[in-house]
Amino acid sequence: MFSLPVPIWIGLLGTPFLIAAGQVLFKLTSATTGGLNANGLGGLLLNPLFIAALALYAFGTVVWIFVLKQVPLTIAYSFMGLTFCFVPLLAQLFLGEALTLRYFLGVALIVGGMVAINS
Repeated sequence: MFSLPVPIWIGLLGTPFLIAAGQVLFKLTSATTGGLNANGLGGLLLNPLFIAALALYAFGTVVWIFVLKQVPLTIAYSFMGLTFCFVPLLAQLFLGEALTLRYFLGVALIVGGMVAINS
């Protein structure tokens, strides 16, 4: 596992980061979204933040497919748990949301679980 090529490691760590960044963009999009009607949906589809979030998700998906070509799904998927670490961190940086002691304890548990799964 630890002898994977660098591009695969970048994909294993980068895909959850891209998904987390997309979540922050979705949150920012929600602040400018209209109602659940034709005008609101039309505005959503033209919203640059929404389009950027979808682009990040699409790019992350393509990267993930190439990661899965090299790494078993049962091992690779544990890395998606990192989204639970990255989303609050990015939310703090871009949205001013608080990071608590529970966040740091959660990160430790997630990383510990990943080590247990992948060792």
